[in-house]
Amino acid sequence: MARPTMAQDIERRIKELILDRALGPGDPLPTETELMELFSSGRVSVREALKALQAVNVVEIRRGFGTFVGSLSLTPFAEGLAFRAVVRQGRGEPGLLELMRVREALETGLVGTVTAGVPAEDLAVLRALAAAMETEAAREGRVARATDRAFHLALYASLENHLLSEVLDAFWTAMDRVRASVDDGRQDPAVTCAQHHEIVAAVAARDGARAVRAMRAHFDGIRSRLESAAAVPT
Repeated sequence: MARPTMAQDIERRIKELILDRALGPGDPLPTETELMELFSSGRVSVREALKALQAVNVVEIRRGFGTFVGSLSLTPFAEGLAFRAVVRQGRGEPGLLELMRVREALETGLVGTVTAGVPAEDLAVLRALAAAMETEAAREGRVARATDRAFHLALYASLENHLLSEVLDAFWTAMDRVRASVDDGRQDPAVTCAQHHEIVAAVAARDGARAVRAMRAHFDGIRSRLESAAAVPT
């Protein structure tokens, strides 16, 4: 195994510094000069480490103001997922299908937990989004991706798990970018609306098994199409 470079070692130590000082997004970090003194290292290595950490949102460099803890968002994760999937899809491999399977596993594994108790206000949001899908289907002949995305994010809001929301949203972002390069065949909007209404009904009834069945049915159509596409020789 190759030994880490000086810059990579500094990356690790900056992360440890953030943890040791219990810093959060937006909190100031030591200046470049202070980091050089703290780690007994040169300016080039410190700058290289900061740039690498900035690329993954661990730090934010504000010219003229200093260096701060970054947003720690999963945007780089989503970018990586999307790029990997697009490359695989372009080589005739099932990039989009792989993303879909992972997202399906996450959502079917979580939706039963949601039914334990969704607040009335969250149910109202879900019903409103399902109604919006009906309106879009009638006017445009399709359900907007943004509405579908908002529904699935709202579905898990009651779990109050910020990381989960970011992970699911990262998968949506990655899938949207891959979809732009492939034709996965749009599902009948009437079917899409009916499936989302069934998910809401199952959640409102606090029926975990029914909710899992509804979620799995929601994924059946696109999964079947993608599996068929993956089976066709290129």
